[in-house]
Amino acid sequence: MPTFPPPLDRALELCRVDFEPAPSQPGARSVLVATAVAIIGSLLADAVLVAAGKAVFPATKGYQHYRFGDYSKLTVIGVIIACIAWPVVTRITSQPRWLFVRLAVVVSAVLLLPDAALLVRGDSAQAVLVLVFMHLAIAVVTYQALVRLAPARSGARRMVSAGR
Repeated sequence: MPTFPPPLDRALELCRVDFEPAPSQPGARSVLVATAVAIIGSLLADAVLVAAGKAVFPATKGYQHYRFGDYSKLTVIGVIIACIAWPVVTRITSQPRWLFVRLAVVVSAVLLLPDAALLVRGDSAQAVLVLVFMHLAIAVVTYQALVRLAPARSGARRMVSAGR
């Protein structure tokens, strides 16, 4: 492991960044499949949540951020960034799922800031609530697609699987 100044070294240790890749890296094909599933699944989740939001809160029917062209671009960009991040995470830590789920939570929290700005701007709280659920659904769908369809396995788990 490279040496870093003590504060950075401690931060990396807390984040379990040990620069020891997981023994079994996800293959390019599995990452591409997981990316496609994450994009399609996230867009479907968005569409379902928008439809539910309009049904539950009829006053939000014309909300600009409910347009497919509005949310789909941001969804696809966010999912692709997460799908690029997954193989990187598997290469910088021996505990990629541990780190990736925490990164997903932090990134999701940061991505809620624009929603807060919409509230401050005066957008409907009901419409923004649906956007919050959309962000959370995208995070869950993307995380699950990546760790299940493009898994990185620890050495211990791989040995157990090989023994079966």
